[in-house]
Amino acid sequence: MPVLRKTKLKTRMILTLGLLGAIQTILIGGFAGYYLSESLYDEIGQRALMVAKTVAAAPVVIQGVQARDVQRLSQVATHMAATNEALFIVIGDDKAIRLAHPDPARIGYSMGDDEGDFGQKALVDGEAYVARAKGSLGESMRGKAPVIAPDTGEIVGIVSVGYSLVQVEATIRRYNFVLYGVVGLMLLVTILSAIVIAGRFKRAIFGLEPEEIARLFREREATLQSVREGIIAVNREGTITTANRAAYETLDLPANTPLAGQPILNVLPESSLMSVLDSGEPDFDQEIWLRGRQMVVNRLPVRQGDEIIGVVASFRRRDELDQVSRQLTRIQQYADTLRSQTHEYSNKLHTIAGLIQIGADEEALSLIGSEVSDHQELIHLLLEAVPDPVIAGCLLGKYNRAREMGLQLDIDPDSQMADLPAVLPRDQLVSVLGNLIDNALDATRLHSGAGGQVKLSMTDLGQELIFEVQDQGPGIPEQERQRIFEKGVSSKEGEARGYGLHLVRQFLNHWGGSVTVESVPEGGSRFTLYLPKKPEGRSEP
Repeated sequence: MPVLRKTKLKTRMILTLGLLGAIQTILIGGFAGYYLSESLYDEIGQRALMVAKTVAAAPVVIQGVQARDVQRLSQVATHMAATNEALFIVIGDDKAIRLAHPDPARIGYSMGDDEGDFGQKALVDGEAYVARAKGSLGESMRGKAPVIAPDTGEIVGIVSVGYSLVQVEATIRRYNFVLYGVVGLMLLVTILSAIVIAGRFKRAIFGLEPEEIARLFREREATLQSVREGIIAVNREGTITTANRAAYETLDLPANTPLAGQPILNVLPESSLMSVLDSGEPDFDQEIWLRGRQMVVNRLPVRQGDEIIGVVASFRRRDELDQVSRQLTRIQQYADTLRSQTHEYSNKLHTIAGLIQIGADEEALSLIGSEVSDHQELIHLLLEAVPDPVIAGCLLGKYNRAREMGLQLDIDPDSQMADLPAVLPRDQLVSVLGNLIDNALDATRLHSGAGGQVKLSMTDLGQELIFEVQDQGPGIPEQERQRIFEKGVSSKEGEARGYGLHLVRQFLNHWGGSVTVESVPEGGSRFTLYLPKKPEGRSEP
């Protein structure tokens, strides 16, 4: 109905539930009234039949019928009618001729004159039965029974007992009045219940109309599918309720895999969503391993009031983020290198210009040769020892940064790092190595000042790749050497600290490597990184 569709949901629900309740109540009330009427009619009929059988079996009635004692039968009929509160009791002979009747003028006439029923079923078949008829005394429910002589078994007469239907209908009307009152009350309760249910339902859906819900659902689906991050939502039982296409692609699941309705631990046994469901605390930018892939995950509990009803997780492969990060890192490295070189060469150019102006040509040529020689030696070393351009570029950038800081990064000339496994992610290795060198430079500058030295040694001999980074910092107490790898732990002041070494430990845990920290006799710390050429990665729970 177009008009109904234009009304508000609450109005529609009230009308629909009220109409449904009214129809049900009316049907139930009608059936109850009909059943009550029929039950009363049946009850009166059975009562009339019972009285008729009792009167027909009375010896005085049998003898009176046989003797055609009209006076005696009239007295008995009148007495029995009064005793049983019957409208009438009529007694007839085997020809249905009245022998007793409340109206004496009708005695001697056929019982069929006012009944239209000559009692053939009782007189011929010998059966007692109930009939409804309208006679001279009004409409009544009648029970008829044959009068049988006990000695011969012969049917000698008939007894008809009637109860007025006027009384029955009055009783029915009285009962119906109560019944319809209850029905009306039920209808009122139904309407009030419909109003309450509609109101609560409307509040439960935040006052939205069905069309608005449908539009929001379509928008939600479009939003979920358009997001490039994988999204999975679970309910309070840990059952998956929502998963977008990106979740299938990110987790490398077949597109026809039914995720909805599956327990999250069956699909992702290493998932930590259930812990968020228990704690109610959100997790942001957590780096974990799922299905053999490093992911960056956000988990957010879904609350309804004070109750946690589920968790939503968004995740993206770390390598996708690293692609962007790698590009930014390279740009930053190039910028840092160019900036440091520009600064350094600017100072040296000013120095060379000054030497030339004062006529110190030999000193100027010597300074130019020294500068060229230092860089040529470093570039030659990197080309020979580190053929990988990503690693070599990182080390060159760190060398220039050290010089800009007034420090010296010494790379062991016997270093060799040519046998790098193809599966080793260069971006992660650069991140780990860069974090160790940056920490060493910062510690050396703060403790030793300008002129401090950081040493780097690399070897790929044997079954492991080994990197040693030694600084001239204050050193690390033995009791702190494991704690520094925890997330957020740092000896530096300021926010956003304590993540570099934590990322180092995460990478090593996955790759199957290790790192050691020790103090050196001349002061400072030495970090030694061991990476197997054949990784033995393991996932985090």
